[in-house]
Amino acid sequence: MRAPLSSRIVVYGFSALLAAVCLFPFLWMIVSSLKELRELYTIPPSWIPQNPTLSNYATVLFSSNIPRYFLNSVVISLGSTALSLALAIFASYGFARFRFRGKAAAQSFVLVGQLLPTAAIIVPLFVTLRWLDLVNTYLGLILVYMIITLPLSVWMLTSYFKAIPVELEEAAIIDGASRMGVLFRITLPLSLPGLVAVTVYAFVTTWNEFIFALCFATDSSVKTLPIGLAEFTTEFNTDWGAVMAASMIMTLPVALLFLSMQRLFIGGLMAGATKG
Repeated sequence: MRAPLSSRIVVYGFSALLAAVCLFPFLWMIVSSLKELRELYTIPPSWIPQNPTLSNYATVLFSSNIPRYFLNSVVISLGSTALSLALAIFASYGFARFRFRGKAAAQSFVLVGQLLPTAAIIVPLFVTLRWLDLVNTYLGLILVYMIITLPLSVWMLTSYFKAIPVELEEAAIIDGASRMGVLFRITLPLSLPGLVAVTVYAFVTTWNEFIFALCFATDSSVKTLPIGLAEFTTEFNTDWGAVMAASMIMTLPVALLFLSMQRLFIGGLMAGATKG
């Protein structure tokens, strides 16, 4: 039965309002990145640039270290995401499929790493990285980001693996498949939404992280984009046009990631897997 017109108007109106609130910061960032610096300080603010310009993007791309920081962020985020996903797959599969003494305690202990505040672990991590000579290196930041994303990744994937019927794996084992073959040929394809969710979570977390990058990457050859945004602020002034342009460049990969993978977030890929 179709809902009354008044109910649909309320629902659509509320949805439009919510969408406008969520999109406003992004739209304001686009508009501000096209304004001249003097226009950014006008009161009341202008909603449409009077003289749209790409000078802010030119400043960011050709007169700053943002291109280098962008490359650093790509390498570090992809490396830490891949490492975190690989380790989470094996750990989660073990928690989901095997019984062993202390399993519940081990799962709780994994989550402890996610609950610790940044201030409590940043000094031990710095001491460890300095002892390993990994400060100001890609590998150092990759390992640090893997540490902060792995706990929740393990918990997310464990729930997905538990939702897969054990009968599918048992049937494959009876047919001669090894445990590794079952994992890569049956469990992982059926857990694709979970893998995508973990990938997006780990990538976005490392892409936007600021505190660890600020402490462990003091050289421009390793600094990431969040640190680059802060460099447009000096003691007496902030180049807001360049900040907005750099923010657009920083936001674009994450937006493309969500747009390209949004259909994989939808559950139900296992629907009918045990039928027929």
